[in-house]
Amino acid sequence: MNAPIAHEQDCDALTVYGRRLSSRLFLGTAQYPSPDALRGAVTQSGAQLVTVSLRRESSAGGSGDAFWRLIRDLGVDVLPNTAGCSSVKQAVTTAQMAREVFGTPWVKLELIGDDATLQPDVFQLVEAARILTEEGFEVFPYTTDDLVVGERLLAAGCKVLMPWAAPIGSGRGLNDPYALKLMRAHFPDVPLIVDAGLGAPSHAAAAMELGYDGILINTAVARAGDPVAMARAFALAIEAGRLALRAEVMDSQEMATASTPQFGTPFSPWSDHG
Repeated sequence: MNAPIAHEQDCDALTVYGRRLSSRLFLGTAQYPSPDALRGAVTQSGAQLVTVSLRRESSAGGSGDAFWRLIRDLGVDVLPNTAGCSSVKQAVTTAQMAREVFGTPWVKLELIGDDATLQPDVFQLVEAARILTEEGFEVFPYTTDDLVVGERLLAAGCKVLMPWAAPIGSGRGLNDPYALKLMRAHFPDVPLIVDAGLGAPSHAAAAMELGYDGILINTAVARAGDPVAMARAFALAIEAGRLALRAEVMDSQEMATASTPQFGTPFSPWSDHG
């Protein structure tokens, strides 16, 4: 097995809510074919932070205890997720329970408004974010790429935004690169994490090249033929995209430009030089 991804510890760490993270990959923990696959994927991704849905795992019966032990043994930190919530009351209650279980003020706030697309209910999302931040939570809101919603979430106390690239689990990649690029430009100093809809490592690299600060993935790794290898592939893609951004990707052009230098007319042994 390949060695886990090594990340730049000092010069390029991601800081969110005052905490430095050397890995820019957040990994979901649902839908893996086996505990070994989840364990290997987390290890190979180099992720420091994994998301866990309290509602889903609590409803899994006795298997929930084994899952908690696995997560603890991995030695990573947990970002509790309010996945499955469709109302402010549900989301707030779930977050409060998660804080008691995991002992962290961090919560990924997910509040779904449409069952077909799993699009966030941005109206309830802002309200729940305000309530939770007033209670001392540090909220990571799963949102759309709408600038006005982003402004409202920041005003509610959020210090990070997690816009979707496409519907959860769709694997479509960046549905609207223009909107994501505009969001990055509009919030230059806010940590932005692309969450949902990425299906391939190339999608993650493209998001990082736009200037995004990190990626949260689950389905693309968990449902891959080899989740462990795919986790490593995403980690490498995120590193590559970040390095490409810092190196400044060339601008595209409509016409070709010769890349080989020309110093006069090349000499040919068959040409007539008298």
